Amino acid sequence: MAKVIQIEHLAKSYGDVKAVNDLSFGVNEGELFAFLGVNGAGKSTTISMICGLLKPDSGSIRVMGSELGNEKSSEQIGVVFQNSVLDKALTVYENLKYRAALYGISGQDFKNRLDELCRLLDFSDILNRTVGKLSGGQRRRIDIARALLNRPKILILDEPTTGLDPQTRKLLWDVIYNLRKNDGLTVFLTTHYMEEAADADYVIILDSGRICAEGTPLELKNKYTGDYITLYGSDEKEAQKLGCPYELISGAVRITVPNTKKATELIMAHPEIFDDYEIIKGRMDDVFINVTGKKLTADVQDSGKRLKTGKDGK
Repeated sequence: MAKVIQIEHLAKSYGDVKAVNDLSFGVNEGELFAFLGVNGAGKSTTISMICGLLKPDSGSIRVMGSELGNEKSSEQIGVVFQNSVLDKALTVYENLKYRAALYGISGQDFKNRLDELCRLLDFSDILNRTVGKLSGGQRRRIDIARALLNRPKILILDEPTTGLDPQTRKLLWDVIYNLRKNDGLTVFLTTHYMEEAADADYVIILDSGRICAEGTPLELKNKYTGDYITLYGSDEKEAQKLGCPYELISGAVRITVPNTKKATELIMAHPEIFDDYEIIKGRMDDVFINVTGKKLTADVQDSGKRLKTGKDGK
């Protein structure tokens, strides 16, 4: 499979701080590639170098087979930054028109592309509204439209759904799914929502500018987390018989096991306990915490605190 982004031994320092430290990876054409790390891990610095906004201290970046800095390669990338770069004093139409002009898109070509993006992202009713008066979800739709104006082959999304309501998040991901399916768009994603990373084709986890884990979501879950068995209608006494860590949840007990094989062994050994149950893989939240020892979102901060040992309940 063709690599649309190829990074070799990339490094960038700010004084004594190594923001990016000997980073090497590739992004395959058409995939959803998740790039994870806490603030300060090196994500934004790497993105800025891929976009040509920062010059690396060392290493190389190739986009669509060409060294970064080549005008043709730079035009293949669309970027949705974490903080909107739209001009709040201008209307939606004006923002998109002036941006399109930088790519030489004007006249009927601009009108046709604008109509396509309006249908795709559902914003025809706010074209004449100033950006400063838009809601966060509306502004994010225009950020994405701006990034897609010139039909890039690669779309970089830097925490695109942070703070958005569920309906807008779903709309944006439906649009991205269709662009990947129909146009072969490659998506390079940073996110604090682990359920978004769980849908990626490939995941890299950064810590202090270095890769500390990488693989498909399934590979990472198998390597860095166990499985969970949820026993419905069971009590703590039954859970203790299994000799595994557990936590009490509403109307059920959740057992932690190292893998599916162990879950099968427990079911075979204690069939009387497993009347109503389900087995699920560990979460990407668990992967991240186990790999880095750090919490990525506030939602993770209390995870695991109620786990008990299983044998003595302490």
